[in-house]
Amino acid sequence: MDADAPWKKRFRLPRVSIQIASGNPEHVLVNSNRTGVYELYAYDLSSDSLKQLTNRDSGTAYGTISPDGRHIYYMDDKAGNETGHIVRVPFEGGTPQDMTPDLPDYTLVSPTADGIGSRMGVTIPRPEGFDSYVVTMKDGRPGKASIINRSRRMADGPVFSHDGRLSVVSSAERFGGLDFTAISFDTGSGERLNELADESSRVDPAAFSPVSGDARLLAESNRTGIMRPLIWDARTGSRTDLRTESIEGDLVGMGWSPDARRVLLCQTDRATTRLWTYDIGSSALARVPHPEGTVVAARFRTNDSVLMSWQDSTHPTQLLSLDLSGPSPESKAYLVQSDVPKSRPWKRATYRSSDGQEIQCWYATPEGKGPFPTIFETHGGPTSVMPNVFSPRSQIWLDHGFAFISVNYRGSTTFGKEFEKKINCDIGHWEVEDMVAGRDWIVRSGIAKPDEIFLTGWSYGGYLTLQAMGVRPELWAGGMGGVVVADWVSEYDDEPDAMRGYDVALHGGPPKEKMQEYEKASPITYVERLAAPVLIIQGKNDVRDPPRQVELYEAKARALGKDVTVEWFDTGHAGSGINVELAVRHHEVMLRWMQKVLGEKRNR
Repeated sequence: MDADAPWKKRFRLPRVSIQIASGNPEHVLVNSNRTGVYELYAYDLSSDSLKQLTNRDSGTAYGTISPDGRHIYYMDDKAGNETGHIVRVPFEGGTPQDMTPDLPDYTLVSPTADGIGSRMGVTIPRPEGFDSYVVTMKDGRPGKASIINRSRRMADGPVFSHDGRLSVVSSAERFGGLDFTAISFDTGSGERLNELADESSRVDPAAFSPVSGDARLLAESNRTGIMRPLIWDARTGSRTDLRTESIEGDLVGMGWSPDARRVLLCQTDRATTRLWTYDIGSSALARVPHPEGTVVAARFRTNDSVLMSWQDSTHPTQLLSLDLSGPSPESKAYLVQSDVPKSRPWKRATYRSSDGQEIQCWYATPEGKGPFPTIFETHGGPTSVMPNVFSPRSQIWLDHGFAFISVNYRGSTTFGKEFEKKINCDIGHWEVEDMVAGRDWIVRSGIAKPDEIFLTGWSYGGYLTLQAMGVRPELWAGGMGGVVVADWVSEYDDEPDAMRGYDVALHGGPPKEKMQEYEKASPITYVERLAAPVLIIQGKNDVRDPPRQVELYEAKARALGKDVTVEWFDTGHAGSGINVELAVRHHEVMLRWMQKVLGEKRNR
């Protein structure tokens, strides 16, 4: 294939994801593939300088910048298996420092830090539950990790007040499932202070006030059916729900102004994002005038300016700074990519599923007049959402004459609590119903050829590819799944404790209690129904979706004479999401596979 093809250039663009230090917004953490593998970089806005901090054989998929912008934290794992220890390096670069030297290896954690660099927090999954630790720094060295909270169910955090004296842990201990409460502690003594709980709802901490001694926590809850922001005093337990009734969709906290008089809020309404400021004293809302597209991260830069990461389907992520102090906002863009191949814009649409529920999707069409062969994508998660983003995975198909559709099925976030929780304890049912309805809509619209619609997706999207191929085999011409779930039962047996906790939340219990539900939700149950070819791309070192369950699926399919191809790669779940050339290779495999399948189909 052409080495200079536009689709390869898009994959090889120096893509970036961005985190902004809340207490020092001139310091930004950038995760970029500019060397061909995603690594962590320190970006200083004041000097417009970018410095590489990590250089690991398997790349570095995730990192966190401390609120004061002085350190970068990441998981030092082995060959992408997401198991190891959290380490940190100075923003200026240096030798990684193990932050939990007294603990055994652990998996899948997100570290936190206070605003003055005195404490780090982490929640570690164990066979018996989830332990939340605090690590106190002493003369620049981490002390012994001490447990501040133990939960038998999923937990996260702790999030610290600016001075680290208060900490808040998110826990599903009270209600189970994915309904979290926020529990506050006196960090020094470990005394439990208060709990913020909304029954049958999820409470998510966003950020403490940036002022030392201020116990106010910006958080959000979906007790009304949609996410709404609130301010909770973690010391006294008092709560104030912000007056945001005029805003549609989910509205969540992004952070505080430096003087703690305003908060920054992000609205996501049917997968479309907008930023707002909220004055705590007057309850006044003001729209931040940014371009249409998707905002992932945002912070106040000063009391009168905002920084945000922004992208859309034709523009890769860039950092925008908006000065809101004058009558006309002034903007400046950083980390702007040059020589971006022309890309096809996504369009937004809605349709009705089998039970009448409105479902939102994005679609795009190639040059020419339809109907077209079509790629039908489902996102990962499931507790995630597909917004309007720059996606080389979509543009490759548009370049080759395919239409493209990506569906926000039931289980997706930002469409309300009922929408998100609809799939719980019934995994793989309503998602497929929404996919089938999306297929009907794109055929009725004259976009797709009904006999040339191919499913694709990665992670949970890969699972849905296999599930829909088995449950409704007559509707699809083929399926391409990456890092898939093929068998929930054997996956549970082989995966780490953190993912077991998530599976228990989705299915309502472990396999020994819910075997019928696990089997009903598993694509391996429906292998004998397969009526079209399937391609699976899977990592040998994947701990989230371990290899054995795919091996079982492949063996059963071949024994039944089904057309199932498995392409293995050597690293973990992030795989081609972190390694650019691996992504190019995988999509070359997908293109060749597609050409073969379509050729055979059209020559019958």
